Amino acid sequence: MAGELNEGSVPAYYRDVYEAIRCRTEEKVQVEVFQRLLQMSDISKLTSNQIAEHVDSTDGFLSKLSFYKALALIAFAQQGKQPTLKLLENCIQELPKPQLGEPRELNALRMQPAQDDVLTISETLDKLLDRDTVQVELIPEKKGLFLKHVEYQLTSQRYKISVYRRYSDFDILHEVLLQRFAYRVVPALPPKRMLKAVLTSISEREFIEGRRRALGRFINLVARHPLFSEDELVKTFLTFSGSDVQTKLRDTCKKLGDEFMTNRTATLAKEYLPADMQAQFATSREMIRNIHSSFQKLRDRAEKMAERSKENATDLLMFGRELSTLGSDASPLPSLASSLSTWGTLRQSLKSLSVEFAVLSDKASQQGRREEDDVVEKLNLFLDLLQSYSDLCERHERGVLHEHQKALHKYSILKRQMMSATVQSKEQVSVEQLESRIVQQESAIQTMELRNYFSLFCLHQETQLLFTYLPITSHILGAFVNSQVQGHREMGEVWNELQLKLGCLFGGKNGLKLPI
Repeated sequence: MAGELNEGSVPAYYRDVYEAIRCRTEEKVQVEVFQRLLQMSDISKLTSNQIAEHVDSTDGFLSKLSFYKALALIAFAQQGKQPTLKLLENCIQELPKPQLGEPRELNALRMQPAQDDVLTISETLDKLLDRDTVQVELIPEKKGLFLKHVEYQLTSQRYKISVYRRYSDFDILHEVLLQRFAYRVVPALPPKRMLKAVLTSISEREFIEGRRRALGRFINLVARHPLFSEDELVKTFLTFSGSDVQTKLRDTCKKLGDEFMTNRTATLAKEYLPADMQAQFATSREMIRNIHSSFQKLRDRAEKMAERSKENATDLLMFGRELSTLGSDASPLPSLASSLSTWGTLRQSLKSLSVEFAVLSDKASQQGRREEDDVVEKLNLFLDLLQSYSDLCERHERGVLHEHQKALHKYSILKRQMMSATVQSKEQVSVEQLESRIVQQESAIQTMELRNYFSLFCLHQETQLLFTYLPITSHILGAFVNSQVQGHREMGEVWNELQLKLGCLFGGKNGLKLPI
C-alpha cells in the first residue's frame, strides 16, 4: 500500500509520542486525540484536513502505523511541503521529526473511552440515596431489674430482611471496613459508653437514643457508598442471621483482602491521576473544610430551634394546667369582692381552656420532633460524612505518606551501610546480606509508592462523592421550610379556635387592651 511504514523505519520520537497519547488499554489512538494533536501543530485547517484524509481512522481510531504516517505528514507540512502520500513514498532519508514538544507533555491530550474512565464516579445524590435505606430500631433486652445491653433491629430496604445487631457487631464492621478500604471514607462510630462529663448533662436514655441515631447514620452512609454497598462485608452485615456475625465478618475480610490488592486499577493509579492532582486536592480540601465549619453552625442552630420547640411545648402545657388549677378553685368569693366582679364566672371558664393549650403543646412537640428528625438528622448525616473525609485526609498524610518516608529513610541508611562495607572490604557474606536487604527495601518502596498513588486515586473519587452529597442542602432546606410551614399552620388553626372560644366565654372582653 502507498505510504506504508514499518515499526523499525520511524524515529524514536514517533514511538515516544505514540506511547504518550495512545489508549491505555489498546494499541491505537483515538481520532479525537489525533485531532487535538493536529490543532497544536500550527498548520492550517485545510492542511490538517488533507492529512486526516490520508490516514485510516477505522471505527474512530488510528492504528499505530497510521499514526506514524500522520506524524510524518505533519512534519512535512511544518516544513512548508504539501503533505501527500507520494512525498512519503519518495522519502529516502530518515523521516522528519514534527515539532510537537516533549512527548511526556502530550499526555494531557489523551482521552479515554467512556468505559475506561475509572477515575470519575458517575453518581447523583438520588442514585446514592436509592441504593438502600436501613432502619435501625432499638430493642432493649432486660435481665432481671436492670438493663444489661441493647440490641438493634436493622431492616434493609434493599435486601428486604431484618437482622439483629449489637454495638460490638457495628464495631467489628467498622474495623474490617477500615482494613479492607483504608483509602476510602469510612464513617466513624459513636462512643459505646457515656463519659462521666456527659452523664451530668444528659440521661442514659437520651444517650442510648442518640447512639441509635448515630448508628443509623453510619450504616446508611456505608450502605449507600458506591463501593461498600456492593461489597460482601456490607451484604453479610445486613443479611447474615447466624449466631456469630463477628467471626463471619472477620473471615470474609481475610478472604477478600484489602482493596489495593484486589482493585484492578490499583497499580495503574498514577496513570489515571490528573497532572495537577495535588493542587486540586488542596483546593478541594480547603473548600470542604469551610463547608464543614458552616454545616456545624447550621446544625447547632437547628438543634437550638428544635429544643426551643420542645421547651415551648412544655411551657404551653404548663400554662394550660395552671389555668385549669386556677379554674378548679371552688372556694367562695370573699365578702371584700365587689358584687360587680365577674371573677366567679370567669374562673369557671378557665378550666376548659386547658384542652386547647394541651393541643397547642402537642403541636409544638410535633414541630420539635420534625425539626429533629427531618432537619437536624440530615445535617448530622452530612456532617458525619464531612468528618469521615477529614479523617481520610489525615490517614493519607499520617499513614501512607509517613510510611513512604520511613521506607525511604531506611533505604538511605542501608545504602550508606553498603557503601561503608564496600569501602572497608568487609566479609562477602555481610555485603551480600546488605545487598539482599537493599533489594527488599527497594521493593517495599515501590509498593509504598504504588499505594501512595492509589491513595490519591481513592481520595480523588471520595472527594467527588462528597461533592455529590452536597445537594442534600436543598433537601435539608426543604425539610426545614416544610416543618415550619406545617407547624405554624397547625398551631395557627388552634390559636384561631382558641380566640373564637374566648369570644364565646368572655364576650367582647377577651384581648381588650387595658389603659396603662
